[in-house]
Amino acid sequence: MLETREGGCHCGRVRFRAQVDLDLLSQCSCTVCTKKGILHLPVFPADFTLLRGKDALTVYTFETGVAQHPFCSHCGMAAFYVPRSQPDKVTVNARCLDGIDGPSLKPTRFFDGRHWEDAQRNRIAHGGHVTPPGTHGADTLKAILDRALA
Repeated sequence: MLETREGGCHCGRVRFRAQVDLDLLSQCSCTVCTKKGILHLPVFPADFTLLRGKDALTVYTFETGVAQHPFCSHCGMAAFYVPRSQPDKVTVNARCLDGIDGPSLKPTRFFDGRHWEDAQRNRIAHGGHVTPPGTHGADTLKAILDRALA
């Protein structure tokens, strides 16, 4: 069920509001998601607003550079990112939502990011969202930052 939630980084410099569906909570086994402990809630950029912290964000990319991993340059928290698997979407880190009881979060979906190519084919074959060709996460992130309230 869609609900409007706010969240942000640990120090509070980065804040966002998003329409999320906790029933879509997923986990990924890639090295970045595993090390960060991200629990994923995918949303379309139109359902995500960066309330503040645009200037506090630093972006980390690797390998293909499609995924955009912004994090607060003050506290290091990664409250959201643009995934390589769906670079036209934003993934909210459910652990960064206000009022969330982290230990009670139970992902119902899994993406085998350690075997990314196979997992992506499998996700799409089972009816997963298909990103328009040529979409790059940097463009999605730029659009979010351009619309940021502060």
